[in-house]
Amino acid sequence: MSTTFLKPSRARRARVGGSSLGIAASGLHDLISRVEAGFPFGAIEKFRKASGLAVGTIAGLVLIPERTLARRRATGRLSPDESERLLRIATVFEKALDLFEGDVVAARRWLSTPKRALDGATPLNFARTEIGGREVEALIGRLEHGVFS
Repeated sequence: MSTTFLKPSRARRARVGGSSLGIAASGLHDLISRVEAGFPFGAIEKFRKASGLAVGTIAGLVLIPERTLARRRATGRLSPDESERLLRIATVFEKALDLFEGDVVAARRWLSTPKRALDGATPLNFARTEIGGREVEALIGRLEHGVFS
């Protein structure tokens, strides 16, 4: 028995995430390299503008303490772990934005409202961990396909 691997469509390859961060990656490998190098601090500001979330809220979601945030601002770069967590939150935001057809206010409201499917947690808080982020993305996928959740 042979295994066949399907190549992702061109649209899928082009959209690797990070657009709300101002991170323009040419593909998945490029995005991984950028995460490993650490995003520029400006990615937080770009995400703030795109999402309408306060910098303090974003730092809390990405688990960056206030003093560390000040150091990152001074050095101009996030750590790889912080970059990966920021990318996860941005990806969840972008998927919610797609769900609400580009309506930032509706997406932010949905992300900030407790959901029964997430045991009463808000999608943003649930997405603070990798497994939680995957569950929020799965919930968005179910909603996109009309599955009551």
